[in-house]
This record gives sequence, structure tokens and C-alpha cells, in this order.
Amino acid sequence: MKNLLKGKDVLTAQQFSKEEILQVMDVAADMEKAVRKGKNLDNMEGKILATLFFEPSTRTRLSFEAAMLRVGGQVISVASGATSSAAKGETIADSVKTVEGYADVIVIRHPQVGSAQEAADAADIPVINGGDGTGQHPTQALLDVYTITKEKGGLEGLTVCLLGDLKNGRTVHSLSHMLALFGARIVLCAPEVLKMPDYIVADLKQRGAEVLEIPDAAEAAQQSDVLYVTRVQKERFASEEDYLKVKGIYVIDMNMIRQAKKGITIMHPLPRVDEIAYEVDSYEGAAYFRQAHNGLPVRMALLSMVCGRV
Repeated sequence: MKNLLKGKDVLTAQQFSKEEILQVMDVAADMEKAVRKGKNLDNMEGKILATLFFEPSTRTRLSFEAAMLRVGGQVISVASGATSSAAKGETIADSVKTVEGYADVIVIRHPQVGSAQEAADAADIPVINGGDGTGQHPTQALLDVYTITKEKGGLEGLTVCLLGDLKNGRTVHSLSHMLALFGARIVLCAPEVLKMPDYIVADLKQRGAEVLEIPDAAEAAQQSDVLYVTRVQKERFASEEDYLKVKGIYVIDMNMIRQAKKGITIMHPLPRVDEIAYEVDSYEGAAYFRQAHNGLPVRMALLSMVCGRV
């Protein structure tokens, strides 16, 4: 197998070809099986991952760090901008140029759109985007594709509804491009002030995707095989007043699921606030915690691939 990602940065969902995504899925599946069988993987022995997180994170940071440990590598970490030289005014480029002397691969999360690209431009080692503001989150999109494939058997022919904060949600920005690549029908469900940006919708349609905008959550759920729920992101609003106007506008509960398309799968990149009722956790199609756990094999695969160790 020719490793299609060797030495590459992972910055956007659009950079991936269908062949590259399928290869990540295959490597992740093999690694997941190995871990489940209790095998110790050591393909990244001698390699060091640096995680640079200037925005809060639980799942992304911990799953990347756990992934590196699972494949035999080591981790060094900056878990807050307040504890790094960024608090002293150091630029992203200078931080990355320094850190690449300590590590073999970097994962960065930063509130500034384009920050991952800035880091990649400064570094000679692979850089992986762990989320750049309201921009992109490509590794989340990969684990989402992996999850949908496991839950539904594939993406072709599916109708996937993206619901909630589509304006600020980097997870749905990235996932929508991969859905288009695999021929899924995309339903967008959001209030007017949180609609998917026009440039993304235009790009999806240019790529041949069928895109529908249905602002009513119940109606959208009735048409969808997968309901991908996102929280309204309080931290992206200019004021508390603006946030409160749309907070709780959609709540997925068992009443809605009973009226939805039979067998609908519920996903969420987490954390949730109030957009999915806790009663939904017992629904067999509630996949959001399985989705979070799928980040481990996908990121094991990505780290190994960009470092040329598969």
C-alpha cells in the first residue's frame, strides 16, 4: 500500500480526495481491530507529538494524545495559551518554529481562522489542524465519516441533516465537504442568523451535491438517515443578548425521534449544552459517544500516516 498522506499537513477537509479518505478509514479500522484484540502497536516508537491548544478542548486533545501513546509514541503538550509564550505575544510562526525542534508532528488548535495554515507554512514537519476558530476541523470530519460508515455501512445514498449553529460550526463546515465528495444528500437546518455561510453552500452545489435548506427540525428529521446536531456556540457571539435569542432553539428529544425517519442515527461532535435531551442517550441510534471514541483509531491512523509509519 502506498501511503497517500506521508509527509503531508492536514489542514482542511477540501484537501482530501475520496481515495485518501478511504485509506484513512482502512488504516483506522485495522488499528481499531488490533487494539480491541489487546495488541500493542509500536509503529510510532521514537516519535514525539506536540499538541498546541490555544482554545479549550477535551476530546480532540485527549484523543490525539491517547492515539500517539497507543501507537508507541510520546507526547508533549501546551494545553492553554495562558501557559505558553503566546501570552507574551509570541506569534504562531515563532512558536511552531521552536516546537518543531522538539517534535516530529504538531497538532494545533487556535481561535484564529487560518492559524493552522500559518503554522504549516512555518514548519518543516507535518502540522494537523485541530480546529481553527470558525474555520475548519478536518480530523473531526474524518472521524464523522468513519462513524457514519460504521453506523450505516457507507455514505452513498444517505440523507444527512446538519442542524444547529451552521454559521460558526467548524465541524459541519468540514463534514459538509466530505459528504459532498461521497454523494450524500445534505439537509441544512438552522435559524436564519446561524445559517451555513453562502460560500460553503455554493461550493457544495458546485461539487454536485444536492443541498436542501429546511429550518424546521422535525421536518428535517423526517427526511434524514443521520441527524448531526451541533450546539449554539456561545463563545462566538458578540453579546450575551444575541446568544440568548437562539439558545435552545432546537432540542432533540424522544418525541421528535419517534416522529423522525425510522432508524435515524443521532450524532453530535460534543460538548452538548441543551440541544439533545438526556433521555435520548438510551436510544440505540444515539451514536455521539461512539462517535467521540472513534476519534482514537482515526487519529492513530492519521498520525502514523503523516509520519510515514504505515
